[in-house]
Amino acid sequence: MYKFWTVRCLQFTAIFFIFGVTVSSLFYPGGNIHNPEQIGYSITHNFLSDLGGYKSHSGEVNFISSFFFNLSMFFFLIVGIAFVFVPNLFKEDLINYVLAICGSFFFLFGTIFFAAVGLTPHDLYRELHIFFSINAFRFLIPGSFFYLIVLFRSPVQNKYSYFTIFFLISVISYVVYQMSGNNPMDNQEGMIEQASIQKLIALASVVNIFSLSFAFSSQLKNTKFY
Repeated sequence: MYKFWTVRCLQFTAIFFIFGVTVSSLFYPGGNIHNPEQIGYSITHNFLSDLGGYKSHSGEVNFISSFFFNLSMFFFLIVGIAFVFVPNLFKEDLINYVLAICGSFFFLFGTIFFAAVGLTPHDLYRELHIFFSINAFRFLIPGSFFYLIVLFRSPVQNKYSYFTIFFLISVISYVVYQMSGNNPMDNQEGMIEQASIQKLIALASVVNIFSLSFAFSSQLKNTKFY
């Protein structure tokens, strides 16, 4: 049971997200916030949220693209549930156990916010969508920090900790960038910059979850369940 939740579910969600975004981008009708005539989806000219809209920026119904993207976002809830089980992998060390519970708390709420992004298409629930998408990453900062300490204090190989450090630096930088107040609606250059950075951070988040699954798999070998 623990391997299913703490390893397989994390790996499945990460892989399905990549799959879902890929399929969504292939079926996206077209258009971006500055050019409704754009053909198809552009990595640099479209935000990820464009994939989940009821309609594309070209005005066409975006059913297939939105279905796969919003489903892949909603599946992040599985990650949140999985992190409820993770602290038990570190229960033999009281400090690690408490830190893991704190980390799981933030991961749970962060993934709930990611799931909520998939339930609030940007063109139907704009304010809610922006609220969830911005704050989802912010929950991952304390969550990752707590688990970084846990990993360093556990027998798990440090290579997993190093990627979590990279992720932490990246997401903190992204949050600071978000707070700079740059509005992608102002000009196309700003849109390209933000859309590109957003995808890099999303990829780092998914790879971090995938990496943590192997760290937890390694810790399973050191855990005794009674």
